[in-house]
Amino acid sequence: MGLNHENQMHLLKDILSDHQADCSGTVAECEQVERIIKSLYTNIDLDANFKGVLEDIYLYSQRGKSSPSIQNHILEHQDRLTQWVEEIDSFS
Repeated sequence: MGLNHENQMHLLKDILSDHQADCSGTVAECEQVERIIKSLYTNIDLDANFKGVLEDIYLYSQRGKSSPSIQNHILEHQDRLTQWVEEIDSFS
């Protein structure tokens, strides 16, 4: 049984919050973020503004996967991570 969109939003927020708080993450987490966002795109009608947020997070995950240092990538995005978590809260 798959996750509904509320569970997906919660999971997305948890992963980004962990990246922000711990300043670390994994390639597998980036891949999971991409899968969640793809699923949200296909399963729910998204607000145009929130679609932009998800696109930014998706790019962050893609770049994180290919970054030579995922920790440095996360550190470089600390302000954005905080902003994305807040935006997920406001849209969920």
